[in-house]
Amino acid sequence: MSGVIVSMRRTLLSCTSLARNGLLGGALAALLPAAPAEAADLIDTLSIMLDFNRQELAVLATALALLGFSVMAAILLMRTRVRTAKNEARLRARIGELQLQADRFGALLFAEPQILISWPAGDNRAQISGDISMVLPRDSSPQRVLAFGTWLPPEPALQMDHAVDALRDRGDGFQLTLTTAHGHTLEAIGRAIGGQAIVRIRELSGLRRDLAETNLRYKALSDETEMLRGFAAAAPWPIWAKGENGALTFANPAYVRATEAASVTDAQERKLELLDSADRTAMERGLKDAESFTSRLPIVIGGERRIYDVRAVNVGSGSVGVAIDASEADALSSALVRMAEAHRRTLDQLSSGVAVFDGQRRLAFYNDSYRRLWDLDRSFLDANPDDSSVLDQLRAARKLPEQPDFRAWKAKLHEAYRAVEAAKDTWYLPDGRALSVVTTPNPEGGVTYLFDDVTESLELARRFDGMIRVQRETLDSLAEGVAVFGSNGKAQLFNPAFVRMWKLSADAMRDEPHIQTVEGWCHQLFDDPAVWRQIREAVTSIESRADVPLKLERKDGSVLDGMIRPLHDGATMLTFQDITDTENVERALRERNEALEAADQMKVDFVHHVSYELRSPLTTIIGFAHFLSDPSTGPLTPKQAEYLDYVTKSTNALLALTNNILDLATIDAGAMKLELGPVDVSKTIELAAEGIQDRLATDRIRLKVEIAPDVGSFVGDEKRVVQVLYNLLANAVGFSPQDSTVGISARRTERSVVFTVTDSGPGIPADMKDKVFNWFESRSQGSRHRGAGLGLSLVRSFVELHGGKVRVDSIVGRGTVVICDFPTDQAAHRDAAE
Repeated sequence: MSGVIVSMRRTLLSCTSLARNGLLGGALAALLPAAPAEAADLIDTLSIMLDFNRQELAVLATALALLGFSVMAAILLMRTRVRTAKNEARLRARIGELQLQADRFGALLFAEPQILISWPAGDNRAQISGDISMVLPRDSSPQRVLAFGTWLPPEPALQMDHAVDALRDRGDGFQLTLTTAHGHTLEAIGRAIGGQAIVRIRELSGLRRDLAETNLRYKALSDETEMLRGFAAAAPWPIWAKGENGALTFANPAYVRATEAASVTDAQERKLELLDSADRTAMERGLKDAESFTSRLPIVIGGERRIYDVRAVNVGSGSVGVAIDASEADALSSALVRMAEAHRRTLDQLSSGVAVFDGQRRLAFYNDSYRRLWDLDRSFLDANPDDSSVLDQLRAARKLPEQPDFRAWKAKLHEAYRAVEAAKDTWYLPDGRALSVVTTPNPEGGVTYLFDDVTESLELARRFDGMIRVQRETLDSLAEGVAVFGSNGKAQLFNPAFVRMWKLSADAMRDEPHIQTVEGWCHQLFDDPAVWRQIREAVTSIESRADVPLKLERKDGSVLDGMIRPLHDGATMLTFQDITDTENVERALRERNEALEAADQMKVDFVHHVSYELRSPLTTIIGFAHFLSDPSTGPLTPKQAEYLDYVTKSTNALLALTNNILDLATIDAGAMKLELGPVDVSKTIELAAEGIQDRLATDRIRLKVEIAPDVGSFVGDEKRVVQVLYNLLANAVGFSPQDSTVGISARRTERSVVFTVTDSGPGIPADMKDKVFNWFESRSQGSRHRGAGLGLSLVRSFVELHGGKVRVDSIVGRGTVVICDFPTDQAAHRDAAE
């Protein structure tokens, strides 16, 4: 009993293990397909019964029964599992063999660079494998291979698209040789295999590419040969080919019929020839000497003698030839020669010059009148010169009309060779003759020229037309409006300017309206009855005919300057010129001049007002400031003395500014007069330097003075020259840094005395050089200088008043140089100014 229990325990454990592995459940499920869950519960129940309910034998019996059933099921399941394991092992071995074989086939397949594209049946998605770098960059998407236009030229790409569509739709295989956009030669092969459309693309190289190219050339040569053979067989002319030994190697059916042979073989065996012996000898000699032979020869075919154009040429080691029937052309040529001779005899009797040029633009016929008309050499004409040569010779002899562009004129004349209708023209030759020229295109492509001398008939018309044309062109080109009215008061002549000026209709004016009608049309712009009565009387009067000037101010604001002028034939000419712009400009200038005069007067008034209203109080303040600073008025506290010093400096600066403004205003108004006299250069520089001594000491700036020994003196206003130099030195000191040097120098040239003031300040930017002399143009440029900006303006004004010039040279960061030229001869300056 215990052994049975142990066996059952082992069986249960095995069953439990099988259950863990999922096999027992599967077996029970196979045995009890209707209740797999119940089988699992049964196993759990058996385990519980064996472990905890050993005393209940009844339950044990049931369990044993079930256990037996389970053991049988487990045995069957184990057998199935063993069999499945063996099959699985065999299957895995087979799969390994197949995988190894697939890897070997894949290695063999991609041993060379190529691309495989496959489309499963009924599926538009392509599978791409292989080395796509042979057509696209390595980082490209494989699907871009299907866009053939990205790596093939347009025509091969379209050919590839059509071939792939035919392969997928109908299973049509193909083999193409393609050249990529980068010059690589590829081979594309398409096949339908196992329900799939497969395209293989690989690069042709070496022998295989040469073989493919050879096959292509062979196919092209074969197609060309077949085409030429078909053409030769269909041609109605005898065509033949001979070998190096002169034996017949090819002949078309026309050759066989011409030699009355039964076949090509018969002609070869019997050595039948198309030409007679003399002509054959001439052809062989021509082929030997010139590699080709061309001649028109008689040939007897079918008992009939006909004319043929025979052409032969050496090809390789042999020769080929063709004979084209030219009998009709020869007959027509003879008839044409006879007809031409008849026409020549007829045309030689005409007084008109006739010249016929053929399709190659060479002279084919001329009559004697043509030769006499142009006085050309008969030998030159008989040499059949071309049209251009004839025209060039006539131009060299100055017998053609003078042309500004002869080449363009000749090209236009030669358009007759492409025309479909005749054209007529008149040539006016340098010798005074006039020729009527008719160019008629011929059906065969040439041109016939017909020349007639129409000098006498055109002479009077030319003179009259010339006068009318000159008159009309002159009037039409005038900016003035011109109208001529006859003695009957009707308009006879007018120009476009007259029509535009009065807004009339040109068609209505061509109907020769009366002056009263024209007056009615013009009333919308000008309706002064007195002026129009004056115009009517001048046009229709017979006596007292004289020029009458007019000036019309019209309603549209325009102003016309008119003239009524009688003509010798009783007519009257009216001329009108639009002077609106001139009047407006004159009016604007007059108004501007009046405004400027008023401004000048205001400036003078301002100068007088400032002179009285501003300078007088300043003088009073300055006087009282000096009085307060005098010890005789009593002692001042230090603070009062400091404030008084500020007042004195401020009033002095204000007085200097006021004086500068007055001086500039006086100069600008033209009221400044120079007090000329001898100016000692050294003394002038000394006086100017005294005024800046306190500023030099305050800013610790050294003044460097350089005066040339021969500078001497010159004629000028000493006071204004000192003022110029003082302003320049003050400006230089104001812009110079502390502990620096300001220089002033003077030298004499041939016609002037040159003062130069230099500083080492920040300099003047290039865009500011033209503005430093403007009024109130003051810029510190990072220096201590502050001012109203009038010093340099005064400098330029005073120097120019002396007839001199001022210029500034400056480099930013390196200082400024101001140069003043004072002319030494003031008399010459005054004469030049006058």
